[in-house]
Amino acid sequence: MSDEHEETNQAAFAEIETRQVTINGQLLQLAIKHGRGSGPPLLLFNGIGANWELARPFLEALTHTTAIIFDVPGVGGSPRSLLPYRPSTLARLAAALVAELGFAEIDVAGVSWGGGIAQQFAHQYPKLCRRLVLAATAPGVTMVPGGPSVLWKMMTPRRYTDKDYMNRIAADLYGGAFRGDPSLIGRHAATMHGARNLGYFYQLLAIAGWTSLPWLWSLPQPTLVLMGRDDPLVPPINGHILKALIPNAELQMIDDGHLFIVTKPGETAGLIEAFLADASKQVEPSSPLSRMTGWVRGFVPTLGRRDAQAQQGNGDAGRVA
Repeated sequence: MSDEHEETNQAAFAEIETRQVTINGQLLQLAIKHGRGSGPPLLLFNGIGANWELARPFLEALTHTTAIIFDVPGVGGSPRSLLPYRPSTLARLAAALVAELGFAEIDVAGVSWGGGIAQQFAHQYPKLCRRLVLAATAPGVTMVPGGPSVLWKMMTPRRYTDKDYMNRIAADLYGGAFRGDPSLIGRHAATMHGARNLGYFYQLLAIAGWTSLPWLWSLPQPTLVLMGRDDPLVPPINGHILKALIPNAELQMIDDGHLFIVTKPGETAGLIEAFLADASKQVEPSSPLSRMTGWVRGFVPTLGRRDAQAQQGNGDAGRVA
């Protein structure tokens, strides 16, 4: 194969195909990043108010995996639905989209708000979903929340429409790299053009009262949980809860904030692709009792480590004084 032919193939795989499709009467803005691998495609659910372009750095960082992402109704290029919806509605819409694209098996990933939809999809369509990736997310309303001021900033779509406001709050809201690199805020804000007020409200309404806690133990998929160490919006302890309650889950911590999928796309894509390609991942049976036992075993050491760190910090402070 000539170098010119190889470069042409690489360019083709680097491209992201976009088009609009109608699924169950709903028009959707769709983007597909074609990969060279032979594994199932990765269906990605984005964060609240986020148009698909915000995930472009991550999509471009994927080397082998074909990835599918769509703007949910009322966001980006997808017009608002006539009525509000629930996570189960979006899961059904996504499953119909996957069938329309001709795939019999997929991997599923979700970021933040989209992590809830990904959990619902894995629960609702266990035979369709091979593996699950949960990034910077939690088990719904039963999560350990961030601070009140952080949650208040998240409740409004203003950051998607007011670039100055976004510049003021990004570091406090997202943490991590956004604290030390103001240029990241500008680049991220420039890509935002998706959330509309009613569409954003529908997203908030969809997740209101929803929780995956009663059935996390029943998820059969090997699951990768990714959490940022400095995440003001979804504190890392939520990742420990997900890891403890999902039978075949593993937890990876990333030295960044809430949007590590944007600020560290290469590292994030590498972790996810390695997990998806690992043939050693096996499905193990579970029960509510065994998962609760595992949760207690995992949660108590976590608290112990936090107490030890706090005591060490107090001791260090005393020695400095």
